[in-house]
Amino acid sequence: MHHAFKLGDAEHNLELSRSADGYRLHLADRTLPIDLKTGADGRAWLTLDGEHHEVVIATRGDDVFVHFDGEAYQLRYEHPLKRLAAAGLGSAEDRVLAPMPGSIVSVSVKAGDAVTKGQILLVMESMKMETTIAAPRDGVIEAVTYDKGQTFDRDALLLSLVAIEKKK
Repeated sequence: MHHAFKLGDAEHNLELSRSADGYRLHLADRTLPIDLKTGADGRAWLTLDGEHHEVVIATRGDDVFVHFDGEAYQLRYEHPLKRLAAAGLGSAEDRVLAPMPGSIVSVSVKAGDAVTKGQILLVMESMKMETTIAAPRDGVIEAVTYDKGQTFDRDALLLSLVAIEKKK
């Protein structure tokens, strides 16, 4: 089964298949046996290529938070159709949604502004932590939905983008 995950801005494609004693992780140039088990005490163990590692895993929607070997990672599962639309600069990344409930600290753009992937669009605050929201792709700001100081729920539409018209 094919999967794609984002770790930061980097996309990782991998294949998983079942085996008699767990799964096989198919990477570009090798195949590794892999298994994930939860013990009666609630601890999770990842077996990767015969080595056992204690891991902590939590999920929220399409986000997977993993604490592994002293490091913390946030992965995001991306549906294959969304990835295909984004590759064609379709509407998959035209809506920037709130990752958690919060309020707007600052807005750096307005409707009509051209933005590039990674450019800071706004800063939000949730539970006394500030989070910077960046442009998921190049585009033009179609609308900014919230102003400084306004509050919103998780998955609220913060702003929308439209594709930049290419000159022929």
